[in-house]
Amino acid sequence: MTTKNALAGVAVGNLASAISWYAKLLGRQPDLRPMTDVAEWEFSDGGWIQVFKDSGRAGTSSVTLVETDVEARIADLKAKGIAIKQANNTNSVAVAIVVDPDGNQIVFAQGRGPAHRAVA
Repeated sequence: MTTKNALAGVAVGNLASAISWYAKLLGRQPDLRPMTDVAEWEFSDGGWIQVFKDSGRAGTSSVTLVETDVEARIADLKAKGIAIKQANNTNSVAVAIVVDPDGNQIVFAQGRGPAHRAVA
């Protein structure tokens, strides 16, 4: 038995508003709507982000997305009017963190160097 991929889940209170925000963040509408209260975006090199209605857990999720160029992502976020909560740039990793309207944390990370697992 082998795990083939990962699906990161994000709990939100208002799915329609969340879909609008994540579509803006990711630059496209969801790839799938497998259920009434679920929207999913697939990434080209594998993995998915799933946004789902769960008011009781909304705002408690954290997802890290591996980037090839965090500086370009920061410029893209600024151009879209998405506030950057925190940005760090070290010898081993560059990170930009944003927060969705429910308070969920989305981390964009770019690993540096061959020893870092998040090197894209």
